Amino acid sequence: MLSTTALYEISRARFREARILLNDQEPDGAVHLCGYALECILKMKIVEKLNWDGFPEINKEFEHYKSFRTHDLNVLLRLSGHEKLILGDLSMNARWQVAKSWNSEIRYQQIGTMTEMAAKDILDATREIIVFLIRA
Repeated sequence: MLSTTALYEISRARFREARILLNDQEPDGAVHLCGYALECILKMKIVEKLNWDGFPEINKEFEHYKSFRTHDLNVLLRLSGHEKLILGDLSMNARWQVAKSWNSEIRYQQIGTMTEMAAKDILDATREIIVFLIRA
Protein backbone atom coordinates (compact mmCIF):
# COMPACT_ATOMS: atom_id res chain seq x y z
CA MET A 1 0.00 0.00 0.00
CA LEU A 2 1.15 3.52 -0.79
CA SER A 3 0.82 5.79 2.24
CA THR A 4 -0.34 9.38 1.96
CA THR A 5 3.24 10.44 2.64
CA ALA A 6 4.55 8.24 -0.18
CA LEU A 7 1.88 9.51 -2.60
CA TYR A 8 2.72 13.11 -1.70
CA GLU A 9 6.46 12.52 -2.18
CA ILE A 10 5.91 10.74 -5.50
CA SER A 11 3.70 13.60 -6.67
CA ARG A 12 6.34 16.17 -5.76
CA ALA A 13 9.05 14.17 -7.52
CA ARG A 14 7.01 13.71 -10.72
CA PHE A 15 6.11 17.41 -10.80
CA ARG A 16 9.73 18.45 -10.19
CA GLU A 17 10.83 16.13 -13.01
CA ALA A 18 8.10 17.58 -15.26
CA ARG A 19 9.43 21.11 -14.67
CA ILE A 20 12.96 19.97 -15.48
CA LEU A 21 11.77 18.41 -18.74
CA LEU A 22 9.84 21.53 -19.69
CA ASN A 23 12.90 23.68 -18.97
CA ASP A 24 14.88 21.35 -21.27
CA GLN A 25 12.32 21.87 -24.09
CA GLU A 26 10.81 18.40 -23.67
CA PRO A 27 7.11 19.30 -23.40
CA ASP A 28 5.78 15.82 -24.21
CA GLY A 29 7.65 14.21 -21.33
CA ALA A 30 6.83 17.13 -19.05
CA VAL A 31 3.09 16.69 -19.54
CA HIS A 32 3.37 12.91 -19.19
CA LEU A 33 4.95 13.21 -15.74
CA CYS A 34 2.79 16.14 -14.70
CA GLY A 35 -0.36 14.05 -15.03
CA TYR A 36 1.05 11.40 -12.73
CA ALA A 37 1.79 14.11 -10.16
CA LEU A 38 -1.89 15.08 -10.15
CA GLU A 39 -2.96 11.45 -10.12
CA CYS A 40 -0.90 10.78 -6.99
CA ILE A 41 -2.38 13.76 -5.14
CA LEU A 42 -5.90 12.63 -6.02
CA LYS A 43 -5.10 9.13 -4.76
CA MET A 44 -3.70 10.66 -1.58
CA LYS A 45 -7.01 12.49 -1.10
CA ILE A 46 -8.91 9.22 -1.66
CA VAL A 47 -6.86 7.54 1.07
CA GLU A 48 -7.59 10.45 3.43
CA LYS A 49 -11.31 10.50 2.54
CA LEU A 50 -11.76 6.77 3.06
CA ASN A 51 -9.48 6.67 6.10
CA TRP A 52 -7.40 3.91 4.52
CA ASP A 53 -3.87 2.99 5.56
CA GLY A 54 -2.74 3.47 1.97
CA PHE A 55 -3.66 3.24 -1.70
CA PRO A 56 -3.49 -0.20 -3.32
CA GLU A 57 -0.19 -0.65 -5.11
CA ILE A 58 0.03 -4.20 -6.42
CA ASN A 59 -2.46 -6.51 -8.17
CA LYS A 60 -3.30 -8.45 -5.01
CA GLU A 61 -4.15 -5.27 -3.10
CA PHE A 62 -6.54 -4.18 -5.89
CA GLU A 63 -8.37 -7.51 -5.75
CA HIS A 64 -11.53 -6.03 -4.16
CA TYR A 65 -11.01 -2.44 -5.32
CA LYS A 66 -10.85 -2.72 -9.10
CA SER A 67 -12.87 0.47 -9.59
CA PHE A 68 -10.02 2.37 -7.92
CA ARG A 69 -7.46 1.04 -10.40
CA THR A 70 -7.66 3.87 -12.88
CA HIS A 71 -5.62 6.71 -14.33
CA ASP A 72 -8.77 8.65 -15.27
CA LEU A 73 -8.43 12.01 -13.54
CA ASN A 74 -12.19 12.68 -13.62
CA VAL A 75 -12.91 9.37 -11.87
CA LEU A 76 -10.17 9.97 -9.32
CA LEU A 77 -11.47 13.48 -8.62
CA ARG A 78 -14.93 12.08 -7.95
CA LEU A 79 -13.58 9.30 -5.72
CA SER A 80 -11.50 11.84 -3.79
CA GLY A 81 -14.62 13.60 -2.57
CA HIS A 82 -13.34 16.93 -3.93
CA GLU A 83 -15.23 17.09 -7.22
CA LYS A 84 -17.79 19.68 -6.05
CA LEU A 85 -15.04 21.73 -4.42
CA ILE A 86 -12.96 21.89 -7.61
CA LEU A 87 -15.77 22.18 -10.14
CA GLY A 88 -17.75 24.60 -7.97
CA ASP A 89 -14.90 27.10 -7.82
CA LEU A 90 -14.71 29.13 -11.05
CA SER A 91 -10.93 29.49 -10.98
CA MET A 92 -10.25 25.87 -10.05
CA ASN A 93 -12.80 24.60 -12.55
CA ALA A 94 -11.02 26.52 -15.31
CA ARG A 95 -7.68 25.07 -14.20
CA TRP A 96 -9.22 21.59 -14.02
CA GLN A 97 -10.45 21.86 -17.62
CA VAL A 98 -6.82 22.37 -18.67
CA ALA A 99 -5.23 19.77 -16.39
CA LYS A 100 -7.76 17.02 -17.12
CA SER A 101 -6.67 16.98 -20.77
CA TRP A 102 -3.95 14.59 -19.57
CA ASN A 103 -4.46 10.86 -19.78
CA SER A 104 -2.07 7.95 -19.37
CA GLU A 105 -2.15 7.23 -23.11
CA ILE A 106 -0.20 10.43 -23.72
CA ARG A 107 2.93 8.33 -23.30
CA TYR A 108 2.26 6.87 -26.75
CA GLN A 109 1.82 10.18 -28.56
CA GLN A 110 4.32 11.09 -31.21
CA ILE A 111 7.15 13.25 -29.94
CA GLY A 112 6.44 16.86 -30.79
CA THR A 113 2.68 16.59 -30.32
CA MET A 114 2.74 18.87 -27.27
CA THR A 115 3.84 22.46 -27.67
CA GLU A 116 5.87 24.18 -24.98
CA MET A 117 3.08 26.75 -24.47
CA ALA A 118 0.43 24.03 -24.01
CA ALA A 119 2.72 22.09 -21.68
CA LYS A 120 3.37 25.21 -19.60
CA ASP A 121 -0.39 25.81 -19.33
CA ILE A 122 -0.97 22.23 -18.19
CA LEU A 123 1.87 22.36 -15.64
CA ASP A 124 0.63 25.70 -14.28
CA ALA A 125 -2.96 24.44 -13.99
CA THR A 126 -1.83 21.20 -12.38
CA ARG A 127 0.35 23.02 -9.85
CA GLU A 128 -2.56 25.23 -8.82
CA ILE A 129 -4.90 22.26 -8.44
CA ILE A 130 -2.35 20.29 -6.43
CA VAL A 131 -1.79 23.22 -4.05
CA PHE A 132 -5.56 23.71 -3.73
CA LEU A 133 -6.13 20.02 -2.97
CA ILE A 134 -3.32 19.82 -0.44
CA ARG A 135 -4.85 22.76 1.45
CA ALA A 136 -8.40 21.35 1.21
